[in-house]
Amino acid sequence: MKIEIWSDVACPFCYIGKRHLEKAMKTLPFKDELEIIWKSYQLNPSYQNTNKESIYDHLANSKGISIADAKQMTGQVAEMASKAGLSMNFDRGIPANTFDAHRLIHFAATHKLQGDAKEALLKAYFMDGKDVADKNELVAVGETLGLEKADVLDMLQSEKFAENVKLDIKESQDLGVQGVPFFVLDRKYAISGAQPVQSFIDALKQSFEEWKEHQQNKTLKPLNKESGAMCDESGCEI
Repeated sequence: MKIEIWSDVACPFCYIGKRHLEKAMKTLPFKDELEIIWKSYQLNPSYQNTNKESIYDHLANSKGISIADAKQMTGQVAEMASKAGLSMNFDRGIPANTFDAHRLIHFAATHKLQGDAKEALLKAYFMDGKDVADKNELVAVGETLGLEKADVLDMLQSEKFAENVKLDIKESQDLGVQGVPFFVLDRKYAISGAQPVQSFIDALKQSFEEWKEHQQNKTLKPLNKESGAMCDESGCEI
């Protein structure tokens, strides 16, 4: 069963939601029958950190609050993250445009490393204080995944996977996504936000049960009343 997740690398609740989902999946006997597909989403697609803003500067400027209020706000998020087993370090955080980071995730997917790339980029942004808009930093992340440095650099210097990112974002708009993380289960149910682990468990159980039943009962209805000329293992008949 497919679980599609619209998420941004610069979204703390996306990281927390990811951990909650993973913890929920570990408790389920059918966890190996779940397939996670990461979808691109940009919270601030036009942003460019030209003034070397810190996370606190960016929050203060964008929300019209003081630096002290920005630190208090991120402190609350860090506390929530800690409960999920994440050590977010906002003191080192560098606000960045995440478009190229999303391209790297799509590129990694062609090597069956999409989930690893997502985790590595979230860690780079929220824990290691890396600038995920910097191509050198993205190349370094790619290398940790086992991707060839030259291949990652070639991708980043081109427009490869740009259309994939744009299509993901367009798809989120078509679905009415207004914020992330946004989880879509079997294109039937949606979960918005970093819900508690138990909420994910309940939703996954319900969705999987219905998906499994559909798979077992999947039959084709013939549109023709009589069979036409055809061949089988014994030969061909008119």
